[in-house]
Amino acid sequence: MNKLTAQDYIDKAFSKGKAFIPFITCGDPDLETTEKLVYAMEEAGADLIELGIPFSDPVAEGLVIQEASQRALNCGTTTDEIFAMVKKIREKSNVPLAFMTYANLVFTYGLDRFLLKCKDCGICCVILPDIPFEEKGEMRDKFQEYGVKQISLIAPTSKHRISKIAAEAEGFVYCVSSLGVTGTRNEITTDVGAMVARLKEKDIPCAIGFGISNPETAAQMSTVADGVIVGSAIVKMVGAYGRECIEPVSEFVRTMKAAMGQY
Repeated sequence: MNKLTAQDYIDKAFSKGKAFIPFITCGDPDLETTEKLVYAMEEAGADLIELGIPFSDPVAEGLVIQEASQRALNCGTTTDEIFAMVKKIREKSNVPLAFMTYANLVFTYGLDRFLLKCKDCGICCVILPDIPFEEKGEMRDKFQEYGVKQISLIAPTSKHRISKIAAEAEGFVYCVSSLGVTGTRNEITTDVGAMVARLKEKDIPCAIGFGISNPETAAQMSTVADGVIVGSAIVKMVGAYGRECIEPVSEFVRTMKAAMGQY
């Protein structure tokens, strides 16, 4: 497939209206299934797919994704194998792909080595939830050097910092809908619209994640943001079905996308 720039991939993800962004943990239950899930979710309407690189201490994650990371690590999933899988995907698909992982893993792997491989296999952006805004500066130059977007996060506690975060954000902004770790919630009680309104002082897409688990919430969040991110609900399904998860996950993606009025 022709390789696009990081911004090309992000523009593609948000070019058809509201973007649906599913998250899966690489290597759960195995990398062969992860690869199949990417193709199936793209076919079902996913606009950008967030790939979690398993880490032993995923501090932003709830129990569902913690357990998925542990399953992936237990079966021997490595970062090198994940890069090899993404390279295979790129031979067949130009679906926008993002990595979500933690700073310690990236620094242990080697920042230059990690970003070079991201660039070479067409990863458009990286989400590192344990890097606060004030500490992004030391990494920013490296991300820009390799043409990979470092995604900024805003949360209900960001408040007066939102404008500063937005001013330096690249690609899109990950809007954390709820306090606490990832996980499914029955409803979102945070005033997400107010957060997004402050963020929109800069013309950059905003995707909402954390706690979105059903079509009703996805539809509600898509009215105030440019995209919706769903992780735990899908990862829970993968954990329940194992290698037989492809069809149930595909149907879930179609249902969520339909609720957002885009499928």
